[in-house]
Amino acid sequence: MDAHELEEFTHLRRARDLIDRDFASPLDVPTMASRALMSPAHFSRRFKAAYGETPYAYLMTRRIERAMALLRGGVTVTDACMAVGCTSLGSFSSSFTQIAGETPTQYRTRDHAAIEAMPGCLARINARPSSVKPSRIREVRPNAEA
Repeated sequence: MDAHELEEFTHLRRARDLIDRDFASPLDVPTMASRALMSPAHFSRRFKAAYGETPYAYLMTRRIERAMALLRGGVTVTDACMAVGCTSLGSFSSSFTQIAGETPTQYRTRDHAAIEAMPGCLARINARPSSVKPSRIREVRPNAEA
């Protein structure tokens, strides 16, 4: 990696850190791109090349991961939607279903004993995105035979 690529990657990390920290804020690609000191189009291309998904997909995954934690804690679907920065319950539910593989209501009502029994650090690792479809978030599910 040459000096230019290293500098560009440093700028991309700043934008990714912004998403990780301020996921509940109204973020758009131009705002994220300005953090990376790039034009929006160039930023989107370079972010996808570096992290394997678009900036918006990364943002939505962070939002859904946080919403999953809130739903496991008993928060309503509407409150989780608003808490993670989504303004449309329909868009939130659609994104949640696409990323998590089930609706927010189905997720909220199912048993979460397996993930709740894990230490927080392991629970976060198991709720990270996965390239396996239909769900981008892996989570320990209770054994169906138990």
